[in-house]
Amino acid sequence: MGVLGALFSGVTGLNANSNALGMISDNIVNLNTVGYKATQARFSTLVTGASSSSVFSSGGVQSTPQTLVDKQGLLLATSSPTDLAVNGSGFFVVGNSSASGAGQDIQFTRAGSFTPDADGFLKNTAGLYLKGWAIDDQGNIPNNLGDLSVLKTINVSGLTGTAEATTSIRLRANLLATQTPNPNIGTYDPTNSATNLSSGTGLTADFARTLPIIDAQGGPRSLTFSYLKSSTPNRWFVEISVPPPSNFNLTGTHVDGQVAVGTLAFNPDGSVDLANTSAELKNTLAIDWTDGPSDSSITVNWGTDGKADGLTQFNSVSTLLSSTINGAVFGNVSGVSINPEGKVTALFDNGLVKDVFQLPVATFQNPNGLIRRNGNAFVPSPESGTFNVQIPGSGGAGKISPSNLEGSTVDLATEFTRLITTQRAFTASTRIITTADQMLDELNRIKR
Repeated sequence: MGVLGALFSGVTGLNANSNALGMISDNIVNLNTVGYKATQARFSTLVTGASSSSVFSSGGVQSTPQTLVDKQGLLLATSSPTDLAVNGSGFFVVGNSSASGAGQDIQFTRAGSFTPDADGFLKNTAGLYLKGWAIDDQGNIPNNLGDLSVLKTINVSGLTGTAEATTSIRLRANLLATQTPNPNIGTYDPTNSATNLSSGTGLTADFARTLPIIDAQGGPRSLTFSYLKSSTPNRWFVEISVPPPSNFNLTGTHVDGQVAVGTLAFNPDGSVDLANTSAELKNTLAIDWTDGPSDSSITVNWGTDGKADGLTQFNSVSTLLSSTINGAVFGNVSGVSINPEGKVTALFDNGLVKDVFQLPVATFQNPNGLIRRNGNAFVPSPESGTFNVQIPGSGGAGKISPSNLEGSTVDLATEFTRLITTQRAFTASTRIITTADQMLDELNRIKR
């Protein structure tokens, strides 16, 4: 049994080192593969049980692959916003088709070289499609994060254009404190076109400015602020109007396109006095459009009560210092960006940004126990444990590095060194077989 045992030991050496050579070869050819994890051959003995401690029974050797999936590769900067890397623990969730919902063939990968296909779905060079949660209009994602059926395939080209209606206006302006009241101030009546500010035929405003606003359909509109110094100290009459009046339904006693009228009060130090300012000016402006768009609701920020950070009354010329108005006309998608927390944001050519998807990161208790699949992807095994889907940067999951790719973990110098030692070990195993063959030949000669 000794000579035959040596022969079989040599055969196991050939098999083990052949397998090791295959692993080394795979590592070398994947030197430039994005997200590739190097595989190493781990050798262990094969022992045949002996009936006595004084008798040796040869066994041999076997090699098993070990992929260090949890080893982080070097992050390589790129110019594409959809090139992604996980900086830390975890994997991208991908599928082999662009379909969403139940029945997806879910896999996990660190290869983040994603580009849009013909339909705009993001897929990597292995043809695996990136999955994520859709963000609703309120900015929320699904509550059942562990249910993979709610994942959607990320699409960056199928996004439609959008507009944003104006909902807030912040003003910084000064009204001349020494402004002489209009001689006809006693006849001022905002409900009378002959004596109000909005009609254009009544009293002349001491100061007026027209500001642009946007309706719900992205159409440009205008809002005029007219100011008239009251005969009461530190008081100004204000009319807010929309031209032309036929575009919306007037309410109450409003005429001539008025949206709100009232008195704006100031403190003796020139700061705005919101406590004594008319409630109508502080309430949300409601504009009921008659020509198609949804109603507009706009809040005017006059400044902080008692502070000079909005409307002021100082002895300086009346002027509009600045205005901050939200809203945007209709715009088309011009690009996407992805932040470290995995939020996919659509960028529109009108300046708007909108969160559209949230990328998940899947973590495992033992990532080195994952089963490898084609395309540098992995699937769970009993050794890896089940996955946990996390928001990037939370629960132990790594963050997303946009415009970066994770390089291969192959060390070329190490692989060439292993290639030499494996070759020598393979050669030595052949010598064992040659020697055993010669000994068996000598045994055969005894009979002659």
